[in-house]
Amino acid sequence: MGTAANFGQGTDDPRQFIVGLARGAAGALLFGVPMLMTMELWQMGFYIDRSRLLLLLLVNIPLLILLARRIGFEKTTGWLQAVRDAVTAYALAIFISAAVLLLFADLRLELSLSAVVGKVAIQAVPASIGALLGRAQLQGGGDSGSDDEEDEGGEADSGTLSSSYSHELFLMAVGALFLNLNVAPTEEIILIAYKMSGFHALACVVVSILIMHGFVYAVAFKGSHELPPDTPWWHALIRFTLPGYVVAMVISLYVLWTFGRLDDTAMMQVLMATIVLSFPGAIGAAAARLIL
Repeated sequence: MGTAANFGQGTDDPRQFIVGLARGAAGALLFGVPMLMTMELWQMGFYIDRSRLLLLLLVNIPLLILLARRIGFEKTTGWLQAVRDAVTAYALAIFISAAVLLLFADLRLELSLSAVVGKVAIQAVPASIGALLGRAQLQGGGDSGSDDEEDEGGEADSGTLSSSYSHELFLMAVGALFLNLNVAPTEEIILIAYKMSGFHALACVVVSILIMHGFVYAVAFKGSHELPPDTPWWHALIRFTLPGYVVAMVISLYVLWTFGRLDDTAMMQVLMATIVLSFPGAIGAAAARLIL
């Protein structure tokens, strides 16, 4: 079991500890800025239902632990280390979110404690995911060797977690949640849903699925998945893309409910709003499979 000092790459070097913290903070800032500069999120801190906010925060904890097991601040060798990385990511996200909101004068002395907590808590969820993504995406050239080692031996350490079908679905859920949190609070989602007809909704579903499938299998992005030559074209579509889109829709529905976008809304408009939000959700789900 490593200590807090091996926060970087599993060594006792304090410099690696600082580098790991810096990467996490950079990731939290980079991936959290869109929400930190969104007016709807500032306002939502006042009136979001506290029970729904608490549920979102609780859901984020096991999500971070599982994500840390995959791409934590270091190559984890046990669940305790993954928990440590998840807690660190959450703490960094809270600090970064509060600091940026203070910088933008959105947190002020006259605000109630409930409003301050609400504002920071909402922002900390995507920022905490970004803090963990910072380790995977913001590594310097000197770390490439350790990444290669992870590619070769990481599967044995994380067991079936890294290669199982459920893990693929989990990564897609993370990607959908992260991107949905960036756009779901905006009024444009509801406006687009009201403007769309049934034909537009059907077209949106089809285009979302095609984009999602193309990102992973058709377009030669780094990290894209290649199918064996004898695999039928529909195999990946049925096994991964369509279930992934269903995951994106479920996450979209949950996020809309959390932000109160579905309250006192007819079922048809609920469906329309979910389809609209599933468009970026599907892209986020596909991107997660590529970068994670």
